[in-house]
Amino acid sequence: MSKKRDAHDVIRAPAITEKSTRGAEHNQDRHRGVRDASKPESKAAGEKLFNVKVKAVNTQVRKGKMKVFKNIRARQTDTKRAIVTLEEGHTIDVTTGL
Repeated sequence: MSKKRDAHDVIRAPAITEKSTRGAEHNQDRHRGVRDASKPESKAAGEKLFNVKVKAVNTQVRKGKMKVFKNIRARQTDTKRAIVTLEEGHTIDVTTGL
């Protein structure tokens, strides 16, 4: 049984990239989230934090890579990214803080 999470625990940070900027033209927002968060949790967190109406949520899981730094091999952690499609007329300004 999963415990109830706060909206700030589900959404970690906005994913500000060229691709996410292009998605903003189509009422989409991208943010990094908790690895084991579900789509309904991401939807509820987005609606609560940003006061918008969410139409759909798609998620991507990026597997962690092996990296070498000063001859030390380490594996990066897996990350999850949520692509949130907003209803018409709703926008999220990522330049303002929460």
